[in-house]
Amino acid sequence: MPNTQTLIDQVKSYNPDADISVVEDAIEFAKKMHEGQTRSSGEPYYTHPVEVAGILADMKMDIGTILTAILHDTLEDTDATFQELEKKFGHVVAELVDGVSKLNRIESKTVEGKQAENFRKLLLAMSEDIRVLLVKLADRLHNMRTIDGIKKPEKQRRIALETLEIYAPLAERVGVNAIKSELEDLAFGVLNPEARDSITNRLSFLRKEGTIVVDKIITELDKLLSDSDIHAEITGREKTRYSIWKKMQRKNVAFEQLSDIMAFRIVVKDIEQCYGVLGLIHSRYHSVPGRFKDYISTPKPNGYQSIHTTVMGPARQRIEVQIRTYDMHHQADMGVAAHWAYKGGNMPSLKDVKKYRWLRELLEILEQEQRPEDFWENTKLELFQDQVFAFTPKGDLIELPSGATPIDFAYAIHSDIGDKCVGAKINGRIAPLNTKLQNGDQVDIVTAKTQQPSPTWERFVVTGKARSHIRKFIRNQQRGEYVTLGKAMLQKIFRQEGYDFTEKAVTGITKEYSADENDDIYAKIGSGLLVAREVFKSIFPAHKTAIAKRPSADMDAATMVRRPVDGDTPMPIKGLIPGMAVHMARCCHPLPGDRIVGIVTTGKGVTIHTIDCDTLETFADTPERWIDVSWGNGDDSPESHVGRINMIIQNEAGALGTLSTVIGINGGNITNLKITSRSEDFWELLIDIYVNDTKHLNNIVAALRATPAVANVERAKGR
Repeated sequence: MPNTQTLIDQVKSYNPDADISVVEDAIEFAKKMHEGQTRSSGEPYYTHPVEVAGILADMKMDIGTILTAILHDTLEDTDATFQELEKKFGHVVAELVDGVSKLNRIESKTVEGKQAENFRKLLLAMSEDIRVLLVKLADRLHNMRTIDGIKKPEKQRRIALETLEIYAPLAERVGVNAIKSELEDLAFGVLNPEARDSITNRLSFLRKEGTIVVDKIITELDKLLSDSDIHAEITGREKTRYSIWKKMQRKNVAFEQLSDIMAFRIVVKDIEQCYGVLGLIHSRYHSVPGRFKDYISTPKPNGYQSIHTTVMGPARQRIEVQIRTYDMHHQADMGVAAHWAYKGGNMPSLKDVKKYRWLRELLEILEQEQRPEDFWENTKLELFQDQVFAFTPKGDLIELPSGATPIDFAYAIHSDIGDKCVGAKINGRIAPLNTKLQNGDQVDIVTAKTQQPSPTWERFVVTGKARSHIRKFIRNQQRGEYVTLGKAMLQKIFRQEGYDFTEKAVTGITKEYSADENDDIYAKIGSGLLVAREVFKSIFPAHKTAIAKRPSADMDAATMVRRPVDGDTPMPIKGLIPGMAVHMARCCHPLPGDRIVGIVTTGKGVTIHTIDCDTLETFADTPERWIDVSWGNGDDSPESHVGRINMIIQNEAGALGTLSTVIGINGGNITNLKITSRSEDFWELLIDIYVNDTKHLNNIVAALRATPAVANVERAKGR
């Protein structure tokens, strides 16, 4: 149980002018509000916020942050009100406490949704005052330190995983490395205790055997610098157990194969000496290629500055050396907290809390995403990645995650530039939009007023900001298609049952389906979330519907439908609404010439099947999802479709070459080939071929059957 006097003494030690009485009042208020509440360990609940305040006092935080830590659970878990906190402790503290609150009352259908909503609230509060995050990190750190008090292993694992996925990366993003490292280590102990214990034992063995000769290396480095009249503070430390394990996983190596488990830090008085020390070390020891990073000239997004280099150092050991100034060293440990630490009565400027570009971009993602789960996913994307640095033609530095593309770069500059991007030049040369950027690349984005985001971009972008903008565009585009399709389906049922369709009839049931407008109902019908006939029954509950029949081959509409994703190639299918999302079923691979039927598919629009496809049996009980369609005719027919064949060839030299030649001579183009079975004498293949129509595919099949190397060939069905 914490001694509240210890907390008061901590605060006095670095802030002798602090009004200690308000700290005592906050402790008494928390004690009173949490009276009768206990933690999982059985301790009185108020001990937790006092311990959280102690963690922040160790960081020499200002009084406002200390008070927030003491009171941080009062709004969430007690009867205390915002107005009460505001009256007793001031508006700023009340706002901070409100920002830290977890908001357990948020209504959400899923754990993920609830978690995402809580994080969304935290992020919004952080954007106003970053101290909210510092209190939240200290709160999570104490919870992890006492996680053994939680009896259920599955709950322990859930909390540890959330810590590793969200709070540790957040601590890194604001530069509070001490908290980040401890959070990772504690979570690692819960999620993979065997691996953590194994690394601990191996490190202990190395120390016992004297393999890690820290003192000897420090002595040699100190002599090297002293001989050049450079006075420095040199320390050596083992890398954390979690960072060692991550490196083992990333490089797929055993512990014994790691040679740089030690890191040495050299702290000097100014930047000039940093580069002087770097020159001395590289002149004395061989540097390891590809292991040099200059974060002084190009700081990390969280403000971290240092020079990192790996050399074959003293005792022929591979060591990592970090070189920085005393100011940089303080910033590296404290990060953003350094701005809020008490400095002899000088309070920090509020400009420090909003300077983080990554925070602004997360807020922009928040504005784009409709579902909390999507925001959660894209937030984790934004938090986890290593950095790559690229430049605009004007020399502005853009920080991006590793693996970023010109599309990510364009969205990082401005969302409008990302939306209108049509091409990119990397270092003066035109490059594909899916090119992965490298450190130091100069990127020039080419835009066009008529351009719109392509759904295919989502396959290769890596930033949450780019993905959220692309998804928003797709959502808006698909909604328009679903509205049109859903309305047409409902109109069709009205005609079949002898009614005139009116918007007013649909408006009468919007509340029943929790819809704001008619279009919401149409969109749900079009996407398959609602059944058109059920909506019709809601409008006319007394109407008796005749038994629905399977649709005939006759059409009641004849319009051209465009392929939504694969470009602007017209797809000649009659019987659908213009601009509608349409997909070819992969179970039967319909081709022009086949008899086809359309099925409204949830989330996809309309899926086209051949009339004899076995999959259609699953839709026998929902005839309202069937749509009469047929292939169109004319000059606008597409040049190629995918036809699939199943064949068996002899296992002999040149057999594959022969069949590809036969397919090519007959105007086909192999787009995919899969070996499904092989034996000593025969191979069974599944081949996708670009063809014009059914007749074209049949001609290719006939030619293959006449080939000696081919034992059997049939058009594939149901694969």
